[in-house]
Amino acid sequence: MPLRLLRFALSKEHKEPRFFRERPELKDKYDAVIIGGGGHGLACAYYLARDHGITNVAVLEQGYIGGGNTGRNTTIVRSNYLTPEGVQFYDKSVKLFEELSEDLDINLFYSTRGHFTLAHNESSLRTMRWRAEVNKHYGIDSEVVDRQAVHEACPPLDLECGGQNPVMGALYHAPGSVVRHDAVAWGYGRGADERGVEIHQKTAVTDIKVEAGKVRGVQTNRGFIHTDTVISMVAGFTPRITSMVGIDTPIEIHPLQACVTEPMKPWLDSIIVSGSLHVYVSQSSRGELVMGASLDPATLHSTRSTLGFVEHLSDYMLDLFPFLSGIKVMRQWAGMADMTPDFAPIMGTTDIEGFYLDAGWGTWGFKATPVSGKTMAASVAAGRNDPLIEPFRLSRFADFQLVGERGAASIGH
Repeated sequence: MPLRLLRFALSKEHKEPRFFRERPELKDKYDAVIIGGGGHGLACAYYLARDHGITNVAVLEQGYIGGGNTGRNTTIVRSNYLTPEGVQFYDKSVKLFEELSEDLDINLFYSTRGHFTLAHNESSLRTMRWRAEVNKHYGIDSEVVDRQAVHEACPPLDLECGGQNPVMGALYHAPGSVVRHDAVAWGYGRGADERGVEIHQKTAVTDIKVEAGKVRGVQTNRGFIHTDTVISMVAGFTPRITSMVGIDTPIEIHPLQACVTEPMKPWLDSIIVSGSLHVYVSQSSRGELVMGASLDPATLHSTRSTLGFVEHLSDYMLDLFPFLSGIKVMRQWAGMADMTPDFAPIMGTTDIEGFYLDAGWGTWGFKATPVSGKTMAASVAAGRNDPLIEPFRLSRFADFQLVGERGAASIGH
């Protein structure tokens, strides 16, 4: 390291400011309490303060900032969904992501790669055409391409897939991107803190006080907080929070695993996904291959990783890219995916006045971080659901008005 740079790094005159201030004590009362210090919770706090002037807000995180699913995903951003509701919602999120580095004044390493969802049979190819037409109707850049186009975009890909599942074509989504997940969380956290929001780590919610159908406060391991507004944004821990207020949801929790390889020279420019093989892969800015597969089949509140996962994933990865046989897997991990029956989130108001729910994100929560925070903040400020998330209301399950996003979200990415 050059001496001048080292002197600058050690100088007390040029101390790097903390991303957010340490808050030693909880106040007795807040206008709103957000449970969950992941990307969604911090984004909601940021937009509450920036867009609506609601700054007397506490974000309560039982662990550390970004230590849940925000730090355990595979960083893919896209909007090529199947339903009109999903397409419009995620398109808004992509647009927010594209401007987010400038908005938060932090380098998020946002990189537009192009997203290929491979089709290995006629049935999946028909679904790709369906998705492409819905996307185009709403101005989303998606199209079905043939196998030659896939080869030109990714020459190392074996189009025959070992002779078992030959590639017939793909849904190509040009805006598909990757972005640093931890930078997103910390950027939103800093922006919220600068506007007066309090962020409290190591603060677990143990109960929520409800009287006459209204929220009255939150009990934590550090004391009681009076508040009339609680926003739950805790992903896989959602059933624990909803049980505190007596709300039933159809959410089930499944582990979702991922892994990364040792760094390699850049060779994979695009994001490659195969719903049939249940595998997806992109290459990070450090050269690692970031890979994932489908949900673990068992319902389980756990973040353990397994040998079976990496063996199964490696098998299909070598069908797609045989030359990777000598590459080492360096790390693997798991998150908890909160799945809904229609593969769409649950957002907005509930039957408990003052209790707002942001859950059911399954395998697609990270890509919704900006739009989730923005629409939930707008819903809290107005006391009613933002129009963009009204289709995702909890009551849709009782009303039999499901969204039906399985065709575009059944693979974990």
